Amino acid sequence: MSHEFELTHDIDIAATPEQVWEAIATGPGIDSWFMGKSEVEPRVGGRGSLTMPGFTAESTVTAWEPPHRFAYQGTPDESGAFMAFEYLVEGRDGGSTALRLVHSGILTGDWEEQYDALRKGNPLYLRTLEQYLVHFPGRTAVPVTAFGPQQSDQERAWSGVIAAVGLTEPVVEGDKVQFTIEGQDVTGVVDVVVEPGFLGVRTDDALLRFVGGGGMLFTGHHVFADIDQEAAARTWSEWLAAAYA
Repeated sequence: MSHEFELTHDIDIAATPEQVWEAIATGPGIDSWFMGKSEVEPRVGGRGSLTMPGFTAESTVTAWEPPHRFAYQGTPDESGAFMAFEYLVEGRDGGSTALRLVHSGILTGDWEEQYDALRKGNPLYLRTLEQYLVHFPGRTAVPVTAFGPQQSDQERAWSGVIAAVGLTEPVVEGDKVQFTIEGQDVTGVVDVVVEPGFLGVRTDDALLRFVGGGGMLFTGHHVFADIDQEAAARTWSEWLAAAYA
């Protein structure tokens, strides 16, 4: 069974249209707020890619009108499923920007569950985009993806990470965070949270994101520092494993 869908999300960001464009339409910009590692060829018909550990999704740029409209469509898989993204950028008085994301495509299989995940997840990534542009303007991040061990259920996965970062439930935005990784103290603040699948922590040099479902949480971190990406991924994998030991 297949299902066509379309989701529309709007957000106002305290950044210029040019700053928003750099964040949504360039590889380094996307790496600073979205999952995985992205590349974008800057033209209509240009190729794009999103790489996660063991997985790469290819896409084609379908609209390129800087700094107002950027769109791309993923390559359909064997079932015919694909996703398309369109960003509409409009400047506002005072140097701010109204951004609209239109996310459409075809879902197959258990499409209702997939649709619900997209409906809930898209606004969270837009919130991360906003945090990036407000708190780390002009900087680009190293994306760090690491997977924790599978847990018996999502509540256990969530509780393990919450405890490991020094929080207690219920978690709310503004909560202070302090924990240690590889002997280094990490301090920050919860900037976005949706239990039990998305925790965002902002530090002085990173947007830390813990994301997942079905008893699994992984990191979608964005580190604004000169780090070894592979070494950082190993470190966070070990940290997640220790959180459930």
